[in-house]
Amino acid sequence: MKSALVFLALCSMFTPALCVPAGLRAQDSKPSSDSVAKPGAAPRETKTAQQYSGMYTFLKDGEFLQLTIEDDGRVTGFISRFGEGENDKGAFLDQFFKNGKLDGNKLTFLTQVLHGVDFEFRGSVERGDGKDPSDEAYFVLKGSLTQNTTDTNKKSTSHTQDVLFKLFPRDAAPAAVGRN
Repeated sequence: MKSALVFLALCSMFTPALCVPAGLRAQDSKPSSDSVAKPGAAPRETKTAQQYSGMYTFLKDGEFLQLTIEDDGRVTGFISRFGEGENDKGAFLDQFFKNGKLDGNKLTFLTQVLHGVDFEFRGSVERGDGKDPSDEAYFVLKGSLTQNTTDTNKKSTSHTQDVLFKLFPRDAAPAAVGRN
């Protein structure tokens, strides 16, 4: 009895699929009605869209943009940047997306307001100069970035610029910087 319990414990930790009776495994392999491809659906497009997920350069050295593409084209992520205001000058800030969408290769996102600043990106995801997915700039985000700033007197300003953000190599990460 003791050896049977040890066997079951080991199976559950290391190879759960092998310990399931064959009849149940066969049931698991059947596609659910949710996973059956619908006419006109493009499973390859979803896979490619998810490949766009990753870490991209941002405006200055040491800053970056983390992008995650969900199955339904919803975009989540954040920008890690240096503060430029009186109270946060030089501090490293994480600014999360309020909303975002990928439609084909057309990408839009808007960040939450942080210290009176938000960013809006409108553009596309394109193939860059990288030859291999592990190379820098295999994908790039190309478009316009608008920085909206509201000061303590409620005066708003906007600055729009054309940008090109490069995907970091898949095995690389930016240098560690202290965060606030």
